[in-house]
Amino acid sequence: MPRKVIIDCDPGIDCGVALCMALFEPELDVVAITAVEGVVSAERASRNVQTLVEHLDPPRYPRIGAASPLETAPAVDYRQDYGEDGLGNLGLAFAELHHRRPSEKIICDEIRAAPEGVTLITLGPLTNVAHAFQRDPDLVDVVNRVIIMGGSVNGIGNITAAAEFNMFYDPQSAQTVLRSPITMTVIPLDVTRKVPITLELVEQLPDETTRAGAILNKLITFLFRYFRQKHGLESIFLHDVVALAAAVHPELFQMTEMACDVETRGELTMGATVFDRRPNRIERANTEVAVDVDAAAVRDYIIRALHRAGECTA
Repeated sequence: MPRKVIIDCDPGIDCGVALCMALFEPELDVVAITAVEGVVSAERASRNVQTLVEHLDPPRYPRIGAASPLETAPAVDYRQDYGEDGLGNLGLAFAELHHRRPSEKIICDEIRAAPEGVTLITLGPLTNVAHAFQRDPDLVDVVNRVIIMGGSVNGIGNITAAAEFNMFYDPQSAQTVLRSPITMTVIPLDVTRKVPITLELVEQLPDETTRAGAILNKLITFLFRYFRQKHGLESIFLHDVVALAAAVHPELFQMTEMACDVETRGELTMGATVFDRRPNRIERANTEVAVDVDAAAVRDYIIRALHRAGECTA
């Protein structure tokens, strides 16, 4: 039986590719997709989720949650990285919704509708999850698991020298979630960076005549162009896609229990994740952390999932 999941995301090219895969993944029942502010604004994140779902037209429509602006958000601008719309300037039209439901309410409703039966897959900042737990404090007792793309075990970040983007963008919410009594799996940069995606992927994308293929070809080629122009690289990283792979095929990942927290202050270290790996640590292990991955098997899964999306949207 497919596992019920909520995907909380801030699309973003990486998230966009992950959604193309997840909506046609037979192992997942995507009951909701909730938008969160992050690599794009709250308004843009909400629009992008709605736009992608409308154009992919999956056999079962998930509920869609709208993002709320974060008052204390850091000043970051990803337009150069992901385009003006965050999706490689796809420019897709969409039907404006007049009554949007907040993401945290959708999360609460869906988890309450299936106690201990819903897994949260978070591909953006943890704002919505923290707000959902604040809105319904007993929710922590009935959520099945939270799978988090974020953090860095070795302390090497991707937005600052010490911090990974999702944790840096809203460290207070990240700390709230990590300190809550829930079952968590963390997929950090250390592991997602072990799965570089080469140009061979472009040749294996679904045909552009399919709905998924039309979107994926634009997203992926835009990202390859950006990585080559800014970083001089011929490969890209799809961090959120690797996290989705961990949700579907956890057997491809080596996991270790660790104690994890997030730094919420510090001129140089705000948003840095601290994983206590001491053998005599005092703090209890609160997370299951991916420390290694079968990169070849994950790449094979990504290609299969993208092909499936193309076949389902022909």
